[in-house]
Amino acid sequence: MLRGMATVNFYADDLEAAKDWYSELFGIAPYFQVPGGYYEFRIGDYHHEFGIINRAYAPAAASREPGGAIVNWHVDDITAVFDRLLELGAKEWEPITKRGDSGFVTASVVDPFGNVLGIMTNPHYLEVLAKTGSA
Repeated sequence: MLRGMATVNFYADDLEAAKDWYSELFGIAPYFQVPGGYYEFRIGDYHHEFGIINRAYAPAAASREPGGAIVNWHVDDITAVFDRLLELGAKEWEPITKRGDSGFVTASVVDPFGNVLGIMTNPHYLEVLAKTGSA
């Protein structure tokens, strides 16, 4: 069964520009690279892998339009992160949206390379961190 997210991959026509954009967003350089083909970052509390692949290697049926599944990354201050993404040139996909009364809030943007990046405040994520002593 699924045990946890291992790697999220985004595609970009301009791989170098995408690497630079995400390096600026994450505040770190990629830790792994395949020249001309792939860059990978480890980010967040669990060092999840975030990869950027040269779009030339995308599956033939892959859409060039934003859409599909959205991975929502937990953030502590959704407004600040959303604003930072917009400052860096991302476009709003879904505005900051409260999901009921349990503390879940989501938003998403389209990065300058056509990928949807989701963010959220997620009380369950914080509960897991607290249980592992990582909070």
